Amino acid sequence: MTTLVCTSASAAAAPARQTHAYPSFSSYVRARQPVLLRTARSLTANPSDAEDLLQTALTKTYVAWERIEDHRALDGYVRRALLNTRTSQWRKRRVDEYVCDELPEPEPVPGEDDPAERQALHDAMWRAITKLPARQRAMVVLRYYEDLSEAQTAEVLGVSVGTVKSAVSRALSKLREDPELGLVR
Repeated sequence: MTTLVCTSASAAAAPARQTHAYPSFSSYVRARQPVLLRTARSLTANPSDAEDLLQTALTKTYVAWERIEDHRALDGYVRRALLNTRTSQWRKRRVDEYVCDELPEPEPVPGEDDPAERQALHDAMWRAITKLPARQRAMVVLRYYEDLSEAQTAEVLGVSVGTVKSAVSRALSKLREDPELGLVR
């Protein structure tokens, strides 16, 4: 009786034990990955898609590593691979469009707020806080953004707890009256 040997499994295990064929490629990827990932993120809307796009472009670069003569121009080569890969993905994308009288809108889910509205509120709040006098702004930031108690805020600023209470109260009333925050509510 003969024993079957799976050669593909042993071949798949072999690369895990061997060193990289191109150590300069590994060092290039380690050094330039953050920059190239930013480029990939600018080409896609989803961070996960950007990581996949970069991985594909780096795979193409690795396959062509021996043919690349000028390794000083690697960033340009990888960026071109990113752009070409993204263009190919976009062309292959299948879009199903159906004609209808009304656009279907998803029903709002209770308790789930819109990230764009949350960001708009955050931006409006910071613009309103920057309009406050420096002392009130410092107290509001320490009290609510740094989550310090009134006593800790007073200690940090070297004032009494009563001063913190009154200044924060005045700052909050100014924030309530801010017209820009009234629009966001």
